[in-house]
Amino acid sequence: MPVLVITGTGTEVGKTVVTAAVAATALAGGRSVAVLKAAQTGVGPDEPGDVQEVARLAGPVTAAEVARYPEPLAPGTAARRAGRAPVRPEDVAQAAGKLATEHDLVLVEGAGGLLVRFDAAGGTLADVAGLLGAPVLLVASAGLGTLNTTELTARELRSRGLELPGVVIGSWPGSPDLASRCNLADLPEVAGAPLLGAVPAGAGSLPPAAFRSTAPHWLAPSLEGSWDAEAFGTREAP
Repeated sequence: MPVLVITGTGTEVGKTVVTAAVAATALAGGRSVAVLKAAQTGVGPDEPGDVQEVARLAGPVTAAEVARYPEPLAPGTAARRAGRAPVRPEDVAQAAGKLATEHDLVLVEGAGGLLVRFDAAGGTLADVAGLLGAPVLLVASAGLGTLNTTELTARELRSRGLELPGVVIGSWPGSPDLASRCNLADLPEVAGAPLLGAVPAGAGSLPPAAFRSTAPHWLAPSLEGSWDAEAFGTREAP
């Protein structure tokens, strides 16, 4: 798995923190890691973006962006409003492929959800995954409403012949409600793929050393962690 694409069911679902957890776990296993942001929006030229946050939390990764735009909008819209060239899926795939020749693992983080448009031609992160032949890890929210967006994304991946290794909950609440507890069993059912972890809410606020030492406990063995879905309670809540 030299390249893993990471997408979310939407914005603010914990995609960057999950990316950092995957990176930290791989680093702990002795692997070299690069993190590539397809398109960073909503930050200025000298402000830290998502890849810098991943590096802060995870440790010594190679952090790279294909492009960044100042307004917090979909990449295609942000590029147009900024009067700048848009990101093309081919650009992202080429950058990821180069990084893959120099690292054991390349994590390609998208912007928003799977079908957020990069350019006027309708290029998306799904197209990037297709060009790379890379699996797509899906980050989902825990609570009410997540089943619909998770299933829609999983169906789109399958319709394109893309591999979905599993789903990670991006922000597991300290006091989960009934919907969240039931979703532990329902998410893998609607995704047609296993639940591969749950990152606790607020994990991104941990000191980096604590984040790095704890991250493997949030991810399943297929992501090189030690998280146990059954022990976490994936059976339907009473």
